[in-house]
Amino acid sequence: MKTKLLSLLLLCALGGCANLGVQPWERGVLAKPEMALDHEQLDLALDDHIFFSKEGVSGGRAFAGGGCGCN
Repeated sequence: MKTKLLSLLLLCALGGCANLGVQPWERGVLAKPEMALDHEQLDLALDDHIFFSKEGVSGGRAFAGGGCGCN
């Protein structure tokens, strides 16, 4: 009984990973400009300011850092 239950649980867990990724008909929605990470210029400028305040450098928003965040 335990073996059957364990194998059923394993099959259910593996079946949950069967549909990963973007389907071809979903790619058109994800390719829209508003889906880009840098779509909003105001948010991009604020992120640059915060990163500059924390790190003392400009550019390179991809990395998180420490610091007090004050100028």
